[in-house]
Amino acid sequence: MSIRNLEYLFKPKAIAVIGASPVPNSVGGVVAHNLFTAGFSGPIMPVNPRHQAVEGVLAYPDIASLPVAPDLGVICTPPETVPALIAELAARGARAAVVITSGLGVAASPRMVQNLRQEMLLAARPTLLRIVGPNCLGVIAPGAGVNASFAHTSTKPGWLAFVAQSGAIVTSVLGWAKRHGIGFSHLVSLGDMADVDLGDTLDYLASDPGTRAILMYIEVVSQARKFMSAARAAARSKPVIVVKAGRHVEGARAVASHTGALAGSEDVYDTMFRRAGILRVLGLEELFDAVEILGMTRVPAGDRLAILTNSGGIGALATDALIDEGGSLASLTQESILRLDQKLPPNWSHTNPVGIVADANGDRYAEAMGILLEDSNVDAILVLNCPNPLISSHDAARAVIAATAKKQDTTVLASWLGDGEVLEARRLFAENHIPFYGSPGQAVRAFMYLVNYRRNQQMLMETPPSVPENFTTDPSRARAVVAAALAEGREWLTEPEAKEILAAFSIPVVATRVAHTPEEAASIAADIGGSVAIKIISPNIPHKREVGGIALDVKGPAAAREAVIAITDQVGRLLPKARVDGFSVQPMVRRPGAYELIIGVLDDEQFGPVILFGHGGTAVEVLGDRALGLPPLNMQLAQDIMSRTRIYKLLQGYRGLPGARLDAIALTLIKVSQLVIDIAEVCELDINPLLADEYGVVALDARIKVRAAAGVATDRLAIRPYPKELEERIPLPDGRELLLRPVVPEDEPSFQQTFAKLTPEEIRLRFFVPMKTLSHMAAARFTQIDYDREMILILTEPGIPGRPEIFGLVSIA
Repeated sequence: MSIRNLEYLFKPKAIAVIGASPVPNSVGGVVAHNLFTAGFSGPIMPVNPRHQAVEGVLAYPDIASLPVAPDLGVICTPPETVPALIAELAARGARAAVVITSGLGVAASPRMVQNLRQEMLLAARPTLLRIVGPNCLGVIAPGAGVNASFAHTSTKPGWLAFVAQSGAIVTSVLGWAKRHGIGFSHLVSLGDMADVDLGDTLDYLASDPGTRAILMYIEVVSQARKFMSAARAAARSKPVIVVKAGRHVEGARAVASHTGALAGSEDVYDTMFRRAGILRVLGLEELFDAVEILGMTRVPAGDRLAILTNSGGIGALATDALIDEGGSLASLTQESILRLDQKLPPNWSHTNPVGIVADANGDRYAEAMGILLEDSNVDAILVLNCPNPLISSHDAARAVIAATAKKQDTTVLASWLGDGEVLEARRLFAENHIPFYGSPGQAVRAFMYLVNYRRNQQMLMETPPSVPENFTTDPSRARAVVAAALAEGREWLTEPEAKEILAAFSIPVVATRVAHTPEEAASIAADIGGSVAIKIISPNIPHKREVGGIALDVKGPAAAREAVIAITDQVGRLLPKARVDGFSVQPMVRRPGAYELIIGVLDDEQFGPVILFGHGGTAVEVLGDRALGLPPLNMQLAQDIMSRTRIYKLLQGYRGLPGARLDAIALTLIKVSQLVIDIAEVCELDINPLLADEYGVVALDARIKVRAAAGVATDRLAIRPYPKELEERIPLPDGRELLLRPVVPEDEPSFQQTFAKLTPEEIRLRFFVPMKTLSHMAAARFTQIDYDREMILILTEPGIPGRPEIFGLVSIA
């Protein structure tokens, strides 16, 4: 829905507890005790006709008899009573409710058409009363003195918010946080999310000034576009860190395509979190480690880490951990190497990790730190210390702190091993806001939290248009092919049909003709000349090679005729009931040194179309080298997907072999993105192999699965693309024509130009603060928007390349 009325949930002025009880260890008793002992300053009114008082406070027989209208109602009664109680709360003026009760997913009697959950929502709808739950632990807002939960312990106020779909996880976090002295601004157990869900809660917490970071425990995301929109908005303003349960799902999904087999649901969640700007961690302890380092130190400008150590062994362990985590070891400049040579003993490591020998004292640490802090190739420094009875670890810590204080634009982390002086070193580093860790592995993992957070924030700033660039499309041509297949009751297109759709989106394909008899195949082979490839066309054979349905390098008409006969016999023996619709005949493509890639699409149940890229060929599933992305894509997003695969390094060329045209591969990803944006019926797609070399790309084979679709194609996307339908051409009296259209990221230079023309008074009236320049971050707020939650329209000239002049703009929230 929205954040409407959520202020009454987290900052109520009066609370009613329905089902409050004086019975110890009952749900109603624990909830009432928590509320009365949390420090709430307003009235708390127990409602229970069977008890005269609860927690020493007069109880009321029903909601109607309450002396004050409650903002918030907390319900701890049997499930069949909940819908009527919600109606009574709404009638009494309440605007929010926490339904602790479970069991609302089933009908109260066989005669009931609606289940209890639906009845509850219908009762709340007329007054827009907001509901957390049912089946939840409750809500805690320590700063407001609200503990509307049956948690076993309380918490102190803080600047972290924790949101979870599991009440048990909330209680675990409460216990952990209490032991570590951590406080919270909010703890929210969402339960079954009948009304208030992850997206609503994110929207509220993103605008809450008392919340500096949002932590989440997620089991499943519902309403993907709503969640993505809220997550991207929240992540722009403060760190959002998530633990996703169920990373290993037992049992494979039955899919026919390579893409379906490669793209597991957890990979899709990883992709979604990355695109939303959210940092994902693996467990609850890592959750707090991540928020600690994000709150304590600056995010580095890059991922190049220098390691400074007095022990080669722990330096090697840290390097291994860094490589395992996907990090980069900084290559020191030659100037730094020469300066270190002058300051360090002759037997120092002469490389990164910078080993300064076991007897390194504070002065040596200080000299090395000063040089590394000035190295332009270093984004962050991890300082390690292994105890030495002859040298003071305490002095080394002081030296690192003093050097860091002189130049604070480089991220510094520390890890001191051993006991005794380590406690004092930890205290010193904490006082000076330098993250400290007990092992090199923990320190490296924390550094990678920073790196991944920065990468996700950069991706968050990408809101690509759905308008094709550098290529033309013919969606009507593709829709005609799809419509014909659906009319015949087919879900899998033939290879020629699939290639026809790819060609409609300017994806290079090998020319393919269809033969229905051995003689036709011979005739086509004669027309083509040279060697041909022949493949069986059958809706019952998803993988042709596995049944001998492919013949390659067939030379001449006679050989083509024999190949068709051989394929027919082979398939007939293995799959006698398979329907054979013909044979595709295409010229053999010989591109020595070309790379075999796969580009695919899978329609995820929750997040809609997901695009896959990776190492293709017959062993695609064995290699498992792939990365995913969410449409819409632009060149930067497409290149990011490519860079997350192992084959990406090969594509850049190696050992004298030329690299592939990376821009052509990225553009093909964008074309596939456009295909799923325009054609709602495409639910699965494989281009395998896509040959790529220094000359470009070509699709040798393709498979597409279709199904009937209702609604607009873009409705199924987790991120709304550029709404081209809002464009409007406006004729002027002088014959010119202007274009009213939604803003796109590429408009940022135009915004900068327009701002430069404003007078100081105009700037004050528009921005309410004096500004000399419009920073990149400020301009991005206008140009890189989420089209699903806001709209900025600009008036400009149509078809003007580069930096069109902006004549006016309007923002619609």
